[in-house]
Amino acid sequence: MASPDYQVRPVTESDRSQWNPLWQGYLEFYQSNLADEITDMLWQRIMDPAHEIQCRVAASDDGKLVGMVHFFPHAHTWYAQPVCYLNDLFVLPGIRGAGVGKLLIDTVVDAARQQGWAEVYWQTQSHNSVARSLYDRITGGTDGFVIYAIDVNTQAAS
Repeated sequence: MASPDYQVRPVTESDRSQWNPLWQGYLEFYQSNLADEITDMLWQRIMDPAHEIQCRVAASDDGKLVGMVHFFPHAHTWYAQPVCYLNDLFVLPGIRGAGVGKLLIDTVVDAARQQGWAEVYWQTQSHNSVARSLYDRITGGTDGFVIYAIDVNTQAAS
């Protein structure tokens, strides 16, 4: 998938030095910190063709990475086919609004079609108005569900 200024492609081993700042920017946006071991594990998973987590990157004409998306298929109780969770999407702040986010999402949707996955879904924080504006244009709006999560490593058993 390409635009006049950006091309989306699978990430390669040689992209690690440019992927890492994108990943760190994503974590900073969500005010998160992960141990280097977790980032290394994610990179190993992305590089393993047998692992379900996939990564696509958006590059400018000069080869500079300006965005990334991580996604993976999984079974679903309502569909015979797998569904795809778009786990992480990040575009450099100075590039936002140039269509890179949409290109990355379109790439995941194209992969889902090619693989026969039933749907692509994702989540974002309710106050992420810039991203939500794009997501609303692409999808027609939220499905009305509210996400709840429990960190099983920090919550005491009840």
